[in-house]
Amino acid sequence: MVSRVIPVDVFDLVVFGGTGDLAQRKIIPGLYRRYWGGHIPPESCIIGAARSDLDDAGYRALAREAIIEYVAEDKRDPEIIEAFLARLSYVAIDAKGTGGWDKLKARVRKGTVRAFYFSVAPSLFGDLAERLHLHGIANPESRIVVEKPFGRDLESAKALNAVLAQHFTEAQIYRIDHYLGKETVQNLMAVRFANILFEPLWKSEYVDHVQITVAETVSVDGRGSYYDRAGAMRDMVQNHMMQLLCLIAMEPPYHFDPDAVRDEKLKVIRALDPVSPDDIVRGQYLAGNGQGSYLEHCEDPASKTESYIALKVNISNWRWKGTPFYLRTGKRLRARTSEIAITFREPPHSIFDDAEGWRENVLVIRLQPNEGMNLKVMIKEPGPGGMRLTQVPLDMSFAEALGESGADIPDAYERLIMDVIRGNQTLFMRGDEVEAAWSWTDPIIEGWEERGDKPMPYDAGSSGPEDALMLMHRDGRRWREIRE
Repeated sequence: MVSRVIPVDVFDLVVFGGTGDLAQRKIIPGLYRRYWGGHIPPESCIIGAARSDLDDAGYRALAREAIIEYVAEDKRDPEIIEAFLARLSYVAIDAKGTGGWDKLKARVRKGTVRAFYFSVAPSLFGDLAERLHLHGIANPESRIVVEKPFGRDLESAKALNAVLAQHFTEAQIYRIDHYLGKETVQNLMAVRFANILFEPLWKSEYVDHVQITVAETVSVDGRGSYYDRAGAMRDMVQNHMMQLLCLIAMEPPYHFDPDAVRDEKLKVIRALDPVSPDDIVRGQYLAGNGQGSYLEHCEDPASKTESYIALKVNISNWRWKGTPFYLRTGKRLRARTSEIAITFREPPHSIFDDAEGWRENVLVIRLQPNEGMNLKVMIKEPGPGGMRLTQVPLDMSFAEALGESGADIPDAYERLIMDVIRGNQTLFMRGDEVEAAWSWTDPIIEGWEERGDKPMPYDAGSSGPEDALMLMHRDGRRWREIRE
């Protein structure tokens, strides 16, 4: 199977914060890979904009280093690298002043798609948006890309949306959540809505429960002061995991259309029940394996911010009433893995004597590593001596099933930036969606703050606090093992 190359229109992309970590790790390497793959027309231009006093040659040198470090060797073609770097230029800009804006205006061209990537702190979004219009750089067809966090609560999210709305319409704003750019996440919609096999079973009548796990092995060392102001709930649950939950739980949209998809996701968020304190487990990792504890990394021995959280979530609608969704995410866990596991109910009656050998059917969607899907089904155990049941996986790794094109899955940022240029907002969050997510999240955070709840310690390299196990055990269920 060979993937089709569908080039985008010629564009000018301005990356504010173009010398920053995200630009160097993800944006520039991702754009190079799309250029290498033939998706970016050679007439397109990428303009870095930041405070640093660089010229075009200096910025291209930074970009070259990023490509060497973050792009696989088999894609580092010297001629293509030089051609790509020739499309790059740089403008030193003052986000809160007047410096550099006239020079930037002279760089963008008429007749091309104009996109502006705000890879900066949210506190600068308003200043950038205002100056893009003040200096006549943005036009009604321009698009802006904004990174999370989209506020830290409902009030700040509304304020941020209001600031952006002063200068850009909702159709011009692309709130990027890189989880939605993952190939497997998009395949979740294909599996549900393009296969009659699954959709009739996708409801509480047949689904016992759903587990969503995002486990990380890294600590917060080096970014502890930032992370301590957010925590796992704000950093992961309110955005990434909320989006995964919505894609699993949403009703079929009338069409694969940006607003149709986002309308259905919004309905899911609004149907979420408040979460009881008994259905929340929070934790902080301890020192271990030669690394410090969370309290050491955040440099606050009295911190009550969680590096781990597990929740039991219920959705009050006809499709999902009675089927719990269990969410968990954390730092310094046993393995790095992200997956969605849909566990189906047992048959109403077993005709086999070997009832103890029966296991649930489970559909597992692996987001990372080794993107793919796995369906566990029951078969007869080979050999004579009666009907003994055993569970086996029907395993599909994208790399194996799709051959060369499956092994070369684009990074999430690559897909999403190309969608910005195409003007496709399907995989981006809408303003009312962000505010609805905070409306559900805020009372949960306010509840544990008012109660003075302290996160429970857990061992580095474990699966999290012991109480998280009890969250499942009391319902007669078990967490899936965290492993790569």
